[in-house]
Amino acid sequence: MPLNIIILKKDIKMISNTYQWYPIHTKPRAEKKAFLALERKNITTYLPLKTTYKQWSDRKKWIKEPLIQSYLFVYISASEYMEVLNTNGISNFILFSKKIATIPIKQIEDLKLLLANEADLEVLNFKIDIGQKVIIYAGPFKGITAELVSLKSRKNIVLRLQSLGCSINIKTSMAFIKPY
Repeated sequence: MPLNIIILKKDIKMISNTYQWYPIHTKPRAEKKAFLALERKNITTYLPLKTTYKQWSDRKKWIKEPLIQSYLFVYISASEYMEVLNTNGISNFILFSKKIATIPIKQIEDLKLLLANEADLEVLNFKIDIGQKVIIYAGPFKGITAELVSLKSRKNIVLRLQSLGCSINIKTSMAFIKPY
């Protein structure tokens, strides 16, 4: 079976004439619109959504929002590449070492399984190591700076408050802290 080679940009290649899952980057907050546009083009698309409880100044509501901000997954062959890129709301394909990244089918199935079981999932866009200084930027402990001592779970972390000279087990979400 011969392989198609498409030159996308200078030195960027997508080599495959078989269908595979590819991650794509969307414009900010355009995941749902891009998903619908791709579905209208009969392109198999997956947008992992999580249900979260949002609070605004005037109301509270359960909403479905993207699990991974600005990402979608498409199941395409090389011949559909340009069709995806020419879709409203799509920015680009995700690259690793100047090659378009592919996602194994098993990982997509695992992600679907996690979301089907309504597991309490959080996606962090940064890595925080033990011993690193962090700041809590949301929630009841907003504004506290500390050192991350350990992770008991994603919602149960131990922080060392240097000004007090002790470690405190804080129940807050990892989504509420970021590197200092």
